[in-house]
Amino acid sequence: MNIKEAKEEIARCAAIYLDKNEFGEYNIPYMKQRPIFMVGAPGIGKTAIMEQIASELDIALVSYSMTHHTRQSALGLPFIEEKRFDGKKAMVSEYTMSEILASVYAMMEESGKREGILFLDEINCVSETLAPAMLLFLQYKTFGNRRLPEGWVIVTAGNPPQYNKSVKEFDVATLDRLKCFTVEEDFSVWKSYAYRNGIHAAVIAFLEINPEWFYSIRTTVDGTRYVTARGWEDLSRAISAYEKKNFPVDRKLIGQYITDTEVAGKFGIYYDLFQKYQAAYQVEDILQGKAAESLAERAAGAGFDERVSLLGLILEKLNLRFARDVNQEAVLERVVRILRQIKKQAGTGRAASAADTARTAGKNAGNEAAGKNAGNETAGKNAGNETAGADAGALWYQLLEKQCGEIRAERGRKEAANSLGLKLKTEYRDTLALLEKYMAECTDEKKSGKPFQRIKKAFDAKVRAHQNQVQETKRFLENSFDFMERTWGRSQEMILFMTELTASEESMLFIEMWGCDSYFKYNQELLIYDVHRNLQREIADLGFE
Repeated sequence: MNIKEAKEEIARCAAIYLDKNEFGEYNIPYMKQRPIFMVGAPGIGKTAIMEQIASELDIALVSYSMTHHTRQSALGLPFIEEKRFDGKKAMVSEYTMSEILASVYAMMEESGKREGILFLDEINCVSETLAPAMLLFLQYKTFGNRRLPEGWVIVTAGNPPQYNKSVKEFDVATLDRLKCFTVEEDFSVWKSYAYRNGIHAAVIAFLEINPEWFYSIRTTVDGTRYVTARGWEDLSRAISAYEKKNFPVDRKLIGQYITDTEVAGKFGIYYDLFQKYQAAYQVEDILQGKAAESLAERAAGAGFDERVSLLGLILEKLNLRFARDVNQEAVLERVVRILRQIKKQAGTGRAASAADTARTAGKNAGNEAAGKNAGNETAGKNAGNETAGADAGALWYQLLEKQCGEIRAERGRKEAANSLGLKLKTEYRDTLALLEKYMAECTDEKKSGKPFQRIKKAFDAKVRAHQNQVQETKRFLENSFDFMERTWGRSQEMILFMTELTASEESMLFIEMWGCDSYFKYNQELLIYDVHRNLQREIADLGFE
């Protein structure tokens, strides 16, 4: 299976293992929950998917590379304990808690999550002294005389023997207690991940043209030469950082991440060409529908490599906008829920405060009943109305500050649990920035109006700006289709463009939220979107969503 299928299988398995009956008992008894063992070549994303799974299931994650552990750190240190057996004293060997199990308990205490995944990488490469303890753990979920807490799913990973000389094969007794599968590299699956995580357009376009160079490990007279998904991703980050600083991206830099000299050399040549294409093709003009006829003529006469590069440049710009707009929609939805909640709390707080004041006045006058009546009457007048002045501003400020504190605490718990994905991290960041801006509105004495009115005005302006951005993105997408229709017609470039849009999670979310006439028009021939939706429906029918 590929890495996407592996992720789905592990997520399903974890969901089933953590499923409980009406009595709070796990439907599959804890000791019958087989640890997962996935075998795959290094650098194809086995470790990367674990944080994604923990984030999606909202559970904790503790990760360890077992090659860094000794028998003492994994099993614990021995000590002598005096015990009595049948009325007689005896000295017995005990063990301190395993460093791994201690990390699980620490995670539970710090994050507040009682369930999670314990991920042990390179499990089949442990030292000779640690191997017996690890086999015992896989079979009985214990290190020494202590067991992994219930509610924790064991996921392990290892490399095939051809990639690691220290690999040890498990015996049948151990394998028969594991849930095993093999993971293979797959560029088409990695491409979806690449779009979602901002991998450099030159890397994606190069591998689109040369998919055979996505992953390879070969032995040459000069030693082992390898190219991995991890290497491409790390190179992408380095290129983006170098470009921001205007540092040269040369063969030396590329060779630090892509050790196969042939592949590194070819990518270096392609990167230089990609830079020329970026300068020659005014992508912003294409998106804005202002591409000159000469630009279309050049694209029409270009070779396949150049055409793919141009598509990559267009998709890079569009995907940045898709991700921004989808994230902003999620932020505004979260913020409007918070503002509605605060408005309700502020109204209730003012009514209660007015009633207490009037009631106190009544009591002081010796007439408690009058105080109650006055309190009720005053509360009725003030309930639901906005109180002007510093008190109302202070109340809104406090309620906004409280909400910010709760969001930071929620984010902190997810960070502590290693389950905070990039998408959610960005949403938290932008939500806090917006709420903090509204806190400043509450204390700005130069602005007139009541705090809710000021915040509502600022929020409405933010919504309008977001709507304008969405409409602009829709125009850019439509203009991209128009340019390709005018330049290449309904050829393989259009098919590739449609396929790439479907492969990107952000583009599909954008199209599902706000639509795109050209996408659906061209899709009637290609049926890409229909296949995508039918697969989603089938998954939902199976109960996996």
